[in-house]
Amino acid sequence: MQTSKPDDSAQHQTPVSKHLQTSPFKGKTGIRRLINAFGYSLQGFRAAYKHEDAFRQEVLLAVILIPLAIYLGRSGVEQALMIASVLLVLIVELLNSAIEAAVDHTSTERHPLAKQAKDIGSAAVFIALFILAAVWASILLG
Repeated sequence: MQTSKPDDSAQHQTPVSKHLQTSPFKGKTGIRRLINAFGYSLQGFRAAYKHEDAFRQEVLLAVILIPLAIYLGRSGVEQALMIASVLLVLIVELLNSAIEAAVDHTSTERHPLAKQAKDIGSAAVFIALFILAAVWASILLG
């Protein structure tokens, strides 16, 4: 009677981390991908506005500053720089909020690396706000 040996190829395969596998959401292409991406972006804006006080405050700042930039900027370049600096703050705040959400999802326990990640994200927002102030001051006072 012949016994079958276990399949050696299964034992010699390199294990693949679940974190390295391709997302099942990556299969869309063309116009369908663009439509989905637009929907995900809107969901992201809604989530940030609903759950992030800082984002709401910065949106209010943008609602005030963007029309002011159009009015106060003496050239298209000045207007563009002023508006871009406002939008930069929103972009960095969204990324900071995403980092915080990912860290909180991983664990709600206090950990030095979690604090470090959140503090670094906060520092990025601070730099973006500094850039906004520097751009506006140089244009309006320069």
